[in-house]
Amino acid sequence: MAYYQPSLTAEYDEDSPGGDFDFFSNLVTKWEAAARLPGDSTRQVVVRSGVVLGRGGGAIGHMLLPFRLGLGGPIGSGQQFFPWIHIKDLAGILTHALEANHVHGVLNGVAPSSATNAEFAQTLGAALGRPAFIPLPSTVVQAVFGRERAIMLLEGQKVTPRRTLATGYQYSFPELGAALKEVIA
Repeated sequence: MAYYQPSLTAEYDEDSPGGDFDFFSNLVTKWEAAARLPGDSTRQVVVRSGVVLGRGGGAIGHMLLPFRLGLGGPIGSGQQFFPWIHIKDLAGILTHALEANHVHGVLNGVAPSSATNAEFAQTLGAALGRPAFIPLPSTVVQAVFGRERAIMLLEGQKVTPRRTLATGYQYSFPELGAALKEVIA
């Protein structure tokens, strides 16, 4: 989701502008441009994914230990949106894009239900049967991740999969609680 500008209030869909405000947005824009084929003879699809939730690594792998120890909680204020998707749905969107000839253009690979970082922390804590109230202070996030990544983590983005849904894709894990329970099972 680095294509879209971090914001506590804006809501983005596949037609929203982005891609020209920091290192990460410029990188995504260059990746998408490099992958674009000339002409209109080939159907092209770009999937912009959110934080992918799956077993055995990735973002959830870094979160589990503190949450299992009862030390988990929101990042910063927790009010920022946290665009997420279950790995099975990301694979499903990619398969759908390959198999459905009517699918083209940009698809947001995020779940249809949005969550703030605080809601994500509470839901992960509940799935683990642990409290989730200890916030990770903004100053620590900035020190560990650097200024630009910290902005993404502390401001987030509310991203919706409007076009993804319009293509007919049916999510297996549209709700965060079920997705996290499956990932940590």
